[in-house]
Amino acid sequence: MASMYFLFLLLILIIPLLILIILTIILKPRPTKIPIKGRHVFITGGSSGIGYALAHEAASQGARVSILARNVDKLEEARNSIRLSTGIDVSVFSVDVRNFDDVKKAISEADPIDVLICNQGVFIPEEFDKQEVDTIKFMMDVNLMGTFHLIKAVLPSMKSRKDRGPCSIALMSSQAGQVGIYGYAAYAASKFGLRGLAESLQQEVISDNIHISLIFPPDTETPGLAEENKTKPEITSIIAASSGAKKADEVAITALNGIKSGSFIIPCNFDGLMLSLATAGMSPQRSPAMALLEVATTSLLRFVGFFYLWNWYASIEKWNAQKIRT
Repeated sequence: MASMYFLFLLLILIIPLLILIILTIILKPRPTKIPIKGRHVFITGGSSGIGYALAHEAASQGARVSILARNVDKLEEARNSIRLSTGIDVSVFSVDVRNFDDVKKAISEADPIDVLICNQGVFIPEEFDKQEVDTIKFMMDVNLMGTFHLIKAVLPSMKSRKDRGPCSIALMSSQAGQVGIYGYAAYAASKFGLRGLAESLQQEVISDNIHISLIFPPDTETPGLAEENKTKPEITSIIAASSGAKKADEVAITALNGIKSGSFIIPCNFDGLMLSLATAGMSPQRSPAMALLEVATTSLLRFVGFFYLWNWYASIEKWNAQKIRT
C-alpha cells in the first residue's frame, strides 16, 4: 500500500515535470529581453493617464521618449512635467491617429523607433441600441484603425534598421478586450480586434526580431475614467467594479516590465491574470512556467468563469426587474 502511495506521488511530480520539459522545447517565440535604456520609446496617448505614466517611467529608466497626442497644450504640460521630475526632455507630436498621412509624417520626423506603444484610446460606454453610429465609428477609428495606422507607419523603418537588436510593438488593450461586458459592445469590439492583429502580426515580424505585446489593464484611475463614469450605465459600473481599479503608474510599471521581457500577454492585476489564463487560446507564450499554468488551469478556469457569468447575468436580471417596477 505504501509503495502504491509513493508511486502515485511520484507520478504527480513526474507528469508536470515532463510537460514542462516538453513545453520548454517546443515553445516559440523563444524568450527574449528588450532593453529600453538609451533606446527610443514612442508612446501614443502620451499626454495623460497611462500614456503619460509610461512616458515618465520610460524616461526615468533612461529611454529616449517621444509622446503623441492631439492636444498641443496637454503635450507641452506633459513634456514640462517629465522634464522637471526626471531631467529628461521628451519629443512631442500633435497628431490625430485617425489620419494616416499625419501619422506617417510624424513617424518619419521622429528618430528611428525601437519600442512603439500604441496607447491611444477612447471609451464611451452606452447600450448598443442607444449608441450613435458616429460614436461607434469614432471608437473604432481611434482604438483599432489608429493602431493599424501607427504600425503601418513604423514597420518599414523598424524592419530595415541596421541595429538588429530586439524591438517591440505594444498594443494597449483592456480587460474588455478579453471578455465582453454590458455597455461595452463597440469598445470591446475595438479591443478584441487588437488581439487578432497582434497574434497575426507576431508571426509576420518575428523573423525581424520584432516582438508584439498586448497589455490588458483594468479600470485605471485617469481623467478619462472620471469622464467615462459620468455616462456609464449603472449595471456596467456594477459588473466592472468586480475587477477593481489600478493607478496609472502601477499599470505603467507592469506594462513596461512586460514589454522588456517580451511577453505577448501582459495582465495588470490578479483578475487580469485569471482572464489571461482563461482566454489564452492560440496566443504565443514564451514562458514555460506560464505555459504549464495555462495547460493546468484551462478547465478549472472555464468552470470558474461560469460562476462569474452567472453573477453578471443575475445582476442584469435584477437590475432590469427593478427598472420595470419603477
